[in-house]
Amino acid sequence: MQISEIMAREIAFSLFDVVGVEDLDAIPRYQEQSAEIYQAVLETAQKVASDHFAPHNRKGDLNEPRVVNGVVELIPEVSEAMDAYREAGFFSAHHDEDDGGLQIPWTVTQAASAFFQAANVSTAGYPFLTVGAANLIKAHASADQQAKWLPPMLAGEFFGTMCLSEPHAGSGLADIKTTAYPIDGEPGKYRLKGQKMWISAGDHELGDNIVHLVLARVEGAPAGTKGISIFIVPKRRVDAQGEVGQSNDVRLISLNHKMGFRGTTNTILAFGEDEGCLGELIGEAGQGLAYMFHMMNEARIGVGLGAACLGLAGYAESLRYAEERPQGRHPEERDPTSKPVMIIEHADVRRMLMAQKALCEPSLTLCLYAAKLVDIEKHHPSPEKREQAHTILDLLTPVVKGWISDVTLRANHEAIQIHGGYGYTRDFQVEQIYRDNRLNPIHEGTNGIQGMDLLGRKVMRDGGKALGLFSKLVQDELKTCVEQGFEAQHAEQLRKAMTTFGAATAALGGCMQAEGARKALAQATLYLDAFGLIVMAWMHAKCVAAAQSKGTVSGDYAEGKALAAGYFFRHELSRMDELCHRLSALDDTFEPAKAANF
Repeated sequence: MQISEIMAREIAFSLFDVVGVEDLDAIPRYQEQSAEIYQAVLETAQKVASDHFAPHNRKGDLNEPRVVNGVVELIPEVSEAMDAYREAGFFSAHHDEDDGGLQIPWTVTQAASAFFQAANVSTAGYPFLTVGAANLIKAHASADQQAKWLPPMLAGEFFGTMCLSEPHAGSGLADIKTTAYPIDGEPGKYRLKGQKMWISAGDHELGDNIVHLVLARVEGAPAGTKGISIFIVPKRRVDAQGEVGQSNDVRLISLNHKMGFRGTTNTILAFGEDEGCLGELIGEAGQGLAYMFHMMNEARIGVGLGAACLGLAGYAESLRYAEERPQGRHPEERDPTSKPVMIIEHADVRRMLMAQKALCEPSLTLCLYAAKLVDIEKHHPSPEKREQAHTILDLLTPVVKGWISDVTLRANHEAIQIHGGYGYTRDFQVEQIYRDNRLNPIHEGTNGIQGMDLLGRKVMRDGGKALGLFSKLVQDELKTCVEQGFEAQHAEQLRKAMTTFGAATAALGGCMQAEGARKALAQATLYLDAFGLIVMAWMHAKCVAAAQSKGTVSGDYAEGKALAAGYFFRHELSRMDELCHRLSALDDTFEPAKAANF
């Protein structure tokens, strides 16, 4: 089965049967939408991805962007793909009709995005960042700024980036040095000076302009994160009539050469080397990091979605290979002249396929579930519903970004292993898929940062209110899942795991109160692993229940969901006791080590 077929199957099941996208009809903004419209959007995305993204996936990997006479050159197929993406309306699909959009739920646009990320994650990076930048401007910029910058971005004429990290600071945003100097007599206008690093899609010629959203410190602002503001800084200046003009003193210093994602330019940029870089302040000074997290949190969900798609891409490739590759015989077959069997007949190959299925399919479901929470958080008429969605989404985001990007990389490992030596060569797609996916545990905050965010902020804040709300949600849904066909013994296993996890959380909270955060946060990555197991077991329960009760899938498909859940509960969720024992014991075997000990 091809990846586009697997994606179409899993997206439709997750979106309509598990996540229940049609429930969004209760939100006034989406009352004119329908399942037929959503299906048409998905079919268009699948076709554009198959026709214009997938064909140059390998070529883009083998022919990295390069600088020729100061201009970044990409293979021509990337521009052609952007033309098709633009013409299909995906840059603006989720925006209001008044802004030229289709007012499609974010959940559906993310489902559509999955086709592009599975087909060619590098080319998909250009619109991915542009859509995120436009969302931030729509949420936090002034009406005048929106009128100036949104139309060309939603039309796909201007692209976008987010510029956070700097060469000396990396993820330590409190230490950024890029400075914004106020321009006398022009409120809200500044001259920027500094350097930014790891800027994906930071330079190219795919559109008329690139709108950089830059974190910087206004001259004289206090140290630390509270002194950070955010600015609109175009690559080229734009006049009052919207015409693109001269350079805005944003210079490409160099391209970074990456292990994967090779088709997306990754840049070091210099702002204001000649003192001529102009920027516009978004919102209030000092609120830049809060505004940027609007884009970053959506980007983190997008990273998790991309990882899930690459996990499924590797699964599809290894499944197809296992069904076509003859090698070996069953142990009981003694005749050396007998016909070899396809390797999918071998037990260990089936194990590796099931491991991928059990890790990747519910990962996609979780990403679309999180996207639905974004829709509810932003647009539901009930303040209570919006607040609950925000709380659950806040808790799940580190799992979506961090846990998924870790386990789908493990799935890609199994995909390579199924191919044997062929999987290690560039002749087969799984080699590139693994390299592309390896970026995701680093992208948008390393997974260690995701663990600390989960444990130190999301869980311990407000006396554990968010975790309590999540636990009640899962417990309530488990009852329904069992009624709809999910195994009662698996439900009980998940309940016990949640109790064990709760005890470990209490132990870590006690440590924080008694000894401060450092010792407890040393367990953050382990904690993210444990919480991810609970979240994904819950997704498995929802998937099995939907497959058993909806009547929209075949018997073989429903059985496959049940088998994948059984594998996950036996081989993954069973790790919970050992993980929580280590968490409660507050392992510090590495903490006393000095540099010389390593």
